[in-house]
Amino acid sequence: MNHITWAEVLPLIFLAVMGLALLAYVVLDGYDLGVGLLLPLAESKEEKDTMISSIGPFWDANETWLVLGVGVLLVAFPMAHGLVLQALYLPVAVMLIGLILRGVAFDFRVKAPTRYVPFWNRAFFFGSLLASASQGWMLGSYITGFDSGWLGLAFSLGIALTLPAAYVLLGAGWLIMKTEGALQAHAVRWAGRVLWPMGLALVAISVATPLVNPGVVAKWFSVPEVFGLMPIPLSCAIAFFAVRWVVTHPNVVKAGYGWVVFASTVLIFVLAFFGLAYSIFPDIVIGRMTVWEAAISTGSLTVIFVGVAITLPMIIAYTIYMYRVFWGKARALTYN
Repeated sequence: MNHITWAEVLPLIFLAVMGLALLAYVVLDGYDLGVGLLLPLAESKEEKDTMISSIGPFWDANETWLVLGVGVLLVAFPMAHGLVLQALYLPVAVMLIGLILRGVAFDFRVKAPTRYVPFWNRAFFFGSLLASASQGWMLGSYITGFDSGWLGLAFSLGIALTLPAAYVLLGAGWLIMKTEGALQAHAVRWAGRVLWPMGLALVAISVATPLVNPGVVAKWFSVPEVFGLMPIPLSCAIAFFAVRWVVTHPNVVKAGYGWVVFASTVLIFVLAFFGLAYSIFPDIVIGRMTVWEAAISTGSLTVIFVGVAITLPMIIAYTIYMYRVFWGKARALTYN
């Protein structure tokens, strides 16, 4: 009987931490990127101010998870980090430009003279668009194993268009929870408009994934695996139609169940994440490097593990505390 050693388990722990960090980032920063993408649709300055206020206490802290995820990739899997960043240098640079633009616009739109506010609103939108589209491109490139052929590029482009749409749905769900009155009604309408395009795009990408990554076919469509994995697409379908039911029944939102839109969209993200993780494991760079091949020495990982064991619970506790303190309906953001 083979015994699992600490050297075999430790890289998996770091892989789980990195996965948790990236999933938390996609969900948490995803909704505030979605709010940024929805900003031009607001009908008044007051609605724009309330939308920004709804993410004001959270958006900067949400990006902590991105720093943690990339940091774990760098220190625990440096060889994989080198391959990934080398292949994704340009979209990473575009994402950082977008995040910087968002950060500058967030502060300047409130403090700048009134005549410059529309400019900074547009800057916040374009920063959100750059960040979300580049993240989609990076995800598509990663799934294809950084394939530079026409099929790989088309797949990456498809996800670069789909992920912002998914963020918009997540952002609309957030606004449904955090606002009220006319803005909440607008958010319900925005969610209804983006729901079907996003759903159809997700189905198309799911169908195309086996074409760009043939290894997925054996993992998902073999027997008995296909039966064990069936709950994932079924749960996604249930979550999708739960969103549709809520956004087509405004009285449900008024009764206090608007949170279903956000929760169901998060469930779709989580299920898609675990589906992707199952599809590519044990590779950390698809087709090139497994998690054990990419990991540094066990001794070095053990030292780093101590730091992660201290840092991760602190980040989780801070995140929970922050959301508890600042929870409630949003009001217009002002600086006194």
